[in-house]
Amino acid sequence: MKIYAHRGYSARYPENTLASFRAAASYPIEGVELDVHLSKDRELVVIHDETIQRTSNGNGFVKDLTLQQLKQYDYGSWFGKKFKGEPIPTLGEVLQLFQHTKHRINVEIKTDRFVYGGIEELVLKELIKYSMLERAIISSFDHEAIKRVKKLKPEVETAALFSNIILQPSEYMKHLQADAMHVSGYYALRKPVRMALEDGFIVRVYTVNREDHALALASLGVHAIITNEVEKMVTLFQN
Repeated sequence: MKIYAHRGYSARYPENTLASFRAAASYPIEGVELDVHLSKDRELVVIHDETIQRTSNGNGFVKDLTLQQLKQYDYGSWFGKKFKGEPIPTLGEVLQLFQHTKHRINVEIKTDRFVYGGIEELVLKELIKYSMLERAIISSFDHEAIKRVKKLKPEVETAALFSNIILQPSEYMKHLQADAMHVSGYYALRKPVRMALEDGFIVRVYTVNREDHALALASLGVHAIITNEVEKMVTLFQN
């Protein structure tokens, strides 16, 4: 079973921070998953939410703040005192961290609430800059974004994210021309996912933190899990 660290090693480190990604990089896993938004001055920043208040001591929408303003806040203290002062990373800073490892980078484009015009081109530009295009997976709940990526760079692996099950995933995936499905763990054991696997589609499942769930998915033939519990899953599948 291939393992991806969800927002870095987010069970033990503040999610989507360099501390979390640095920890994940030390494990023999397939890759990491991260989320990107665009700042007011069109810089790619790594954060899950559209707003910064859940994971920082600041407030406001990412899209309304410049990179300099975003960098002024603390993105670690909410998780633990020892992480005080963790800044919000740019996509470039995370890619630089993994530039000389073998890990794959799953970049989730967060355009499901706000449409950041041109974000796909900017993500691809950063991946090319760090020579990581071949190691990248670009995913999104916004399937129009997936189509735009495929139009710009057909060779880049894309993944359509699903929060709910769809009845005919193979037909939909063929229409979308995405390379993989990333499905919620709540629905991964349902018949449509089994059908997609039988039809040869790559299926990765998020967010899998229980060992029994991970083993069930492995038995089903799922290609990878995306997990907060990196060490637990590495230990499970190394034994």
